[in-house]
Amino acid sequence: MAEKEKHNFYNQHGFPTQSQKEPGIQSQMSPIPDDGATTYVGHNRLKHKKAVITGGDSGIGRAVAIAYAHEGADIVLNYLPEEESDALEVKGIVESLGRRIKLVAGDLKSEAFNQQLVTEAVTFLGDINVLVMVAGKQQAVQDVLQLKTQQLIDTYTTNVFSMIWLVKAALPHLQPNSSIITTNSIQAEQPAAFLVDYAGTKAAIKNTTMSLAKQLANRGIRVNSVAPGPVWTPLQVSGGQLPENIPEFGQNTPIGRAGQPSEIAGAYVFLASDEASYVTGESINVTGGLK
Repeated sequence: MAEKEKHNFYNQHGFPTQSQKEPGIQSQMSPIPDDGATTYVGHNRLKHKKAVITGGDSGIGRAVAIAYAHEGADIVLNYLPEEESDALEVKGIVESLGRRIKLVAGDLKSEAFNQQLVTEAVTFLGDINVLVMVAGKQQAVQDVLQLKTQQLIDTYTTNVFSMIWLVKAALPHLQPNSSIITTNSIQAEQPAAFLVDYAGTKAAIKNTTMSLAKQLANRGIRVNSVAPGPVWTPLQVSGGQLPENIPEFGQNTPIGRAGQPSEIAGAYVFLASDEASYVTGESINVTGGLK
């Protein structure tokens, strides 16, 4: 993407009204989010790193996977089976950059699958030194009386329980100087009225990250988090936002627009890199100025 085109893209105000069935397909969005395939510039900051990334088919996870490949990392990428078409696109991009990648489809709501994901990752990569958890469930519900118990269970299982399960499965394979990176949200500090369950999980992720950082520091494992603000991803158009919010999504930020996934990926690169060797228990806000 040329610099002028990128500038215009990032300064776009408003989005067309649109909706998809959960979990959403990035290639069907309008406009398609910037995943960094042609805009991210790597500097070998993750050379020899081996990363497991959840939710890597689209949105922020996809941008992280592509940025990591630009930076020299090999990747195991998790996604839901319904997101296969997006995941295959990421595989093609990563391999075009000369990096190795293995796709592992499966649902993180299963503790057994979290263990299987790590087993397949170790078989493919040999070891793991970066664990990035981006996958999440977000469904807007305006009235708490309409918030179904199954949605509560699915949201907390996907966003919080799977984080613990995956860390437990990965720990035996993480050596000193490894990095665990979670994904919380501006919702942890500024919860929206229609995201009662989701906002709660993001606060839990933030606190769990700080707790794990203290517990794992003596092993030389750093644990940090990234807190995105409003970012243009399939999560938003597949039920994560109220439909009437889509056209002006992100315009409440001081910057005045939603972020693009490629703009979030750099925080994950920094936290995985040796430049962050003295950083643990932190949450990096990438929110367009929201506090």
